Amino acid sequence: MRHEALIILKTKNKGRGVFTDQAIVEGEVIEIAPMLVLPEADKLLVDKTHLYNYYFLWGKENKQIAIALGYGSIYNHSFQPNVAYKMDFENETITFVAWRNIEKDEELFINYNGDEDSNDLLWFDVK
Repeated sequence: MRHEALIILKTKNKGRGVFTDQAIVEGEVIEIAPMLVLPEADKLLVDKTHLYNYYFLWGKENKQIAIALGYGSIYNHSFQPNVAYKMDFENETITFVAWRNIEKDEELFINYNGDEDSNDLLWFDVK
């Protein structure tokens, strides 16, 4: 399930990102994306590829990795996100929800730390 307003556009300095072409209300489900879950042993292999920047740590102990299908792996990072996400390990999905009201033409951001209020360092320099 994906909100009808979502579109992918090029961004100024982050490649591509997810945007909305209409306003979205706080608490509204934006997308429920199926996850392609990979076994723990595949992480070392994937870390050597371009997919390194697109996967989520997965499982209760974060030992697996997963690629979000749909638009899920295209959301860019912000320490002030407008979207929150929740992982459902049993159903192998990730649900993206508006963390605040989002204006038309705004880019949608998640906090890659998995906690909307976290300012912990990431594996790349945040622009």
